[in-house]
Amino acid sequence: MIRIEVPGNRLEPAERFGLDVLIDLSRLLVAEQAEVDVVRITVLEHASSGSPVADLAPGAALHRASGEVGITIAALAAVAEVAGGAVEQRSLAADRHGRVPAGENPLVAAGRSREPLVSVLAAELRRAAVAVAGRRPVRLLVPWPDNRRWAVVITHDLDVVEWWGFLPLLRMAELGRKGAWRLSARVARAARRSIGRDPISKGVNGVLQIEAHHGIPATWFVICAQPSLRSMVSGDCTYHPDAPATHRILSAVTRAGHEIGLHGSFETGGDAVRMASQRRWLGRLVEKPIEGVRQHFLRMRPGSTQRAMVEAGFDYDATYGFPDRNGFRLGVADVVPAWDAARQVILPLDLLPLVWMDRALSKYAGIEEAPLWVQDGIELSRQCRAVEGAWVGLWHPNLTEALGFPGAEPAFVSLLETLAHDRPYFASAKKVVEWRRFRRSVRAARVTADGQVLLTALPGDHPSAIEDASGNAVPAQAHRDRSNGAA
Repeated sequence: MIRIEVPGNRLEPAERFGLDVLIDLSRLLVAEQAEVDVVRITVLEHASSGSPVADLAPGAALHRASGEVGITIAALAAVAEVAGGAVEQRSLAADRHGRVPAGENPLVAAGRSREPLVSVLAAELRRAAVAVAGRRPVRLLVPWPDNRRWAVVITHDLDVVEWWGFLPLLRMAELGRKGAWRLSARVARAARRSIGRDPISKGVNGVLQIEAHHGIPATWFVICAQPSLRSMVSGDCTYHPDAPATHRILSAVTRAGHEIGLHGSFETGGDAVRMASQRRWLGRLVEKPIEGVRQHFLRMRPGSTQRAMVEAGFDYDATYGFPDRNGFRLGVADVVPAWDAARQVILPLDLLPLVWMDRALSKYAGIEEAPLWVQDGIELSRQCRAVEGAWVGLWHPNLTEALGFPGAEPAFVSLLETLAHDRPYFASAKKVVEWRRFRRSVRAARVTADGQVLLTALPGDHPSAIEDASGNAVPAQAHRDRSNGAA
């Protein structure tokens, strides 16, 4: 357990955000009232080391003393710059799709985008608190439900349903430009065999079957806007949301118990009215509320797009990932609150950053060997597992041989088998966000002189389990009446 000893007026809003994020990611249980001595967390006035990445280094950010861990204000500000996305929110640069180029990201600029540096710092904060505790009681929040130490969220973007015949032609041209003539010939043969059939539904059903085999609930992001010639040419809206083929896919996905979220079209990036309209339409089609969103092509303007999401009524955003590479865009392998750098406030929206995407390698890096995509994803999953965080992956269901991707289907099977072997908490995006929101609310309202802990938290069905420094379960009384969500 810890006590935070920071005067309320000492920190700027961005620094307070940084402190809250680090404490949340560290899993350290905050004691609001304690009759015993507990570890103290303090804030230190130290000059910046020169960059947000340098300020996040544990050696620069954390300072240990007996019963106390100090965190530099520079490190707290760096958390807001990186995990809050403040650097990108200030950027005016844009690529041809209107996205902030990856080079504007401070982790990419420093060559550290494949490391969850903020999550690593939080884990080191936890270790430091344990190390200085001495005989003081140490209590941690469990990382994930079901006694799991890390989490995996499998997501799918439904980009194509109708007019699939153009896909093999486009892919053959792409492969031809790369000189991959054998792969192009395989695509041509598979496409000819699929004439008169429905390879899109076949690909979707194949994904559903392998996920059912492993008991994996996934999250599907679906476009819900009327297509036009212009939208189809640009790769935006390419199918009718209410077409029979779309209905069959949505029905199959919902019957399998998966979550459906909105794949916001290009026009919704800064338009809350259109975003809300698409959310309502999709909700009517599936007869369920739509709580999550991921922008198509990951096209957004950090900050302003998240404000539109809040206005449109979304609970979480799964857009924050790199379109042209895999890694940790926010420096976290976890769920974090959305930070509005312009207004210096936390938005009522959680961010579930995308860590790995199949097409990041084939489309942008020119790597067409599907096993190498999986190898890349597994490497990043090890980073997530090391910090007991969440790995969020994106697999497009149209990655089949008939639609231009030889070898992709067995690669997906291999990916899920490898992930399942490491026993993560598999859950939908919604469930992971709900758990993290709940865990973030848990506090030790009182710690008695004999070490008994009374917990308070937001209402919910989650067990408010805590553990000691060795990971052993510790009994605690739970009193869930935090109706106002105060942390």
